[in-house]
Amino acid sequence: MTTTLPATAIPATLIDGDGIGPEIVTAAVEVLEAAGGRFEWDVQLAGMEGLAKTGDPLPEATIASIRRTRLALKGPLTTPVGGGYRSVNVALRKTFTLFANVRPGRSLFRGGRYEDVDLVLVRENTEGLYVGVEHFIPIDDDPRAVAEASGIITRFGCRRIARFAFEYALRHGRKKVTVVHKANILKKLTGLFLETALDIGREYQGRLQIEERIVDNCAMQLVIDPQQFDVILTTNMFGDILSDEIAGLVGGLGTTPGANIGANAAIFEAVHGSAPDIAGQGIANPTAVIMAGAMMLDYIGLTGPAERVRRAVFLTLDEDRIRTRDLGGRATTAELTRAVVKRVQAEA
Repeated sequence: MTTTLPATAIPATLIDGDGIGPEIVTAAVEVLEAAGGRFEWDVQLAGMEGLAKTGDPLPEATIASIRRTRLALKGPLTTPVGGGYRSVNVALRKTFTLFANVRPGRSLFRGGRYEDVDLVLVRENTEGLYVGVEHFIPIDDDPRAVAEASGIITRFGCRRIARFAFEYALRHGRKKVTVVHKANILKKLTGLFLETALDIGREYQGRLQIEERIVDNCAMQLVIDPQQFDVILTTNMFGDILSDEIAGLVGGLGTTPGANIGANAAIFEAVHGSAPDIAGQGIANPTAVIMAGAMMLDYIGLTGPAERVRRAVFLTLDEDRIRTRDLGGRATTAELTRAVVKRVQAEA
């Protein structure tokens, strides 16, 4: 475990985001600073704020900043409705080839239906049905008589994400990887994913237990007994669905962080929405983006400070029972942040 703090500040891009984004990102920065994470933040715009100030929801200055720092922490972003605007999150993944989406699901307090859940979903982030290759086929006088979509999965992409997942498991002390697919029906599309993942997995025999499950069975088993899973490796769309199911097992999206990782950049984020209905009221839950900050500390090798942040969040929510409204408490964003900072400092 690395505990040595950097001698100089680490360059990183900071995107506040929309809605509650500025409030919860500010909270995360305070916690990271308390843990000793010294960052030289380059604050940039995206989402609705980017559109309002630059005419673009993903300004070139933001892209240039991430290219320079190769590291970013961001709040939730809103994609403008209409006008042909693309999803900012999808655009970031494509621009920087962020092929791995990592979503931990970890119990942060006791007393819920499930306790001691600690699993990680690794999702291929650039292929599958989400490539958006789709069109209508006109018949007679109906221009939208048939809708057709193509899922695209490459052996290269399968190898890349499989190796990432197996290496992630080893690096983080995990014991088992479950490859999730629908190869019984989508024999070629997800069959290639399963075949390739198991082929790569043979290199890890003796170091990892590797199994496979059909996606619908996996979804049911997660609800029955989530503790049977350790690392889940799956395709883009299945990962999108299962990761939200996992979030529901451990307190909801307000507690669940995410990372989008590629060879040349990594972006850490809260995966929930921008919640404009409560923006500015000081009641938003900053836990997800704080935990995303802990993932960022892990990524740059500061595993000691990262674990202090995670433990501080657990003790604040579980022992101190300081929780925001979405978790059944009454704490404000600022009150929860102060409590986590105090715990982080006590853990140092």
